[in-house]
Amino acid sequence: MTITKEEIRQVLGSVEDGFAAEIVATGASFQDLIEAWAWLNSDEALINEGHHLPSPRVAELVAMLEPEQDEDRG
Repeated sequence: MTITKEEIRQVLGSVEDGFAAEIVATGASFQDLIEAWAWLNSDEALINEGHHLPSPRVAELVAMLEPEQDEDRG
């Protein structure tokens, strides 16, 4: 089942409607978003805890959720 905007807000908090729509458009599930959030916010890589690598859909969400890097920093 595809994720809803309310479920997105449960995980991410307040997000813009456009960004929520982008997440919905990926076809991700609520569980996919929870897993992506865990990959981004774990103190250690989840792979070290015995988790499998993220699925392509979860990896797409991780890329969407990652803060953009400032290219001016050296």
